[in-house]
Amino acid sequence: MENDQQANDLEAMAAALEASGDYQVLRRLQPRNAIAVAPPGERIWRGLVLDVETTGLAADDEIIELAMVPFTYGRDGTIFDVGEGFERLREPAKAIPSEISQLTGIDASMVAGCEIGAEEVANFVSEVDLVIAHNADFDRNVVERSFPIFRDKPWACSLTQVPWKEEGFAGVRLGQLLNSCGLFHGAHRAGDDCRAVIELLARPLPKSGVSAMSRLLDAARAESIRIWASNTPFEQKDKLKARGYKWVDTTPAQGKAWVIDVCESQLEDEMSYLRSEIYRRASIQIPLARVTAYDRFTDRATWI
Repeated sequence: MENDQQANDLEAMAAALEASGDYQVLRRLQPRNAIAVAPPGERIWRGLVLDVETTGLAADDEIIELAMVPFTYGRDGTIFDVGEGFERLREPAKAIPSEISQLTGIDASMVAGCEIGAEEVANFVSEVDLVIAHNADFDRNVVERSFPIFRDKPWACSLTQVPWKEEGFAGVRLGQLLNSCGLFHGAHRAGDDCRAVIELLARPLPKSGVSAMSRLLDAARAESIRIWASNTPFEQKDKLKARGYKWVDTTPAQGKAWVIDVCESQLEDEMSYLRSEIYRRASIQIPLARVTAYDRFTDRATWI
């Protein structure tokens, strides 16, 4: 009872500050286990939000923490229940840099002797219908190196596949999105980040009114076309980067290139742009590939 009264008093103080118009109050995110009730007879899908902490951002950096939080959802993106998470630490072969320890709170003493078994991960992930990360470009490639199960799963990215800015959010980093919703959380620990993503996906977006999960599913289900702009003039790199192209230097089929994924309706305009503004040659042949959620955020694709 005393704790309830204290909570009520604090909430009354926060409400008074907000009502003044001179303050904005952030409330600590309280993760929910049950968000909505599934209608009788509705098919239920199983989602998984994943996050990793690593020794750095280079290709050879190692996982020091892996967290996965499962949840169920309907075809329209309604999130129903949130399950018990998987959170494991791992001791890397090289020392954890001090700046990473400061950022994540994970140091050598915490990971000493810790391992993450591939079989344990595979058992946890085996029945999942969709893996989501808040930067799938990074997380997917990191976990696939250690856990092959992730190569066979469709992926979605809550960072890039929800139109946050169109919906009025000032930034797309996890903390910025939460702050825009009047929330904060224990950032830079993988499990906390996973639960924060689920809460954001479950909420209606401010302009469209549909859930962020609904918009994410629309993007994940759509096929896209990957454009491989190789052998571009060096002086055009800034223009390509500003337009959303990503430099890829590990592709076995097509070699190094500036790469972008576009929907089919954008393909003609994008090819026209490359030929007229970048290559300045109408006859240039540009490799294309078809991409789905099964190979998105990787260098794998089906060539057209």
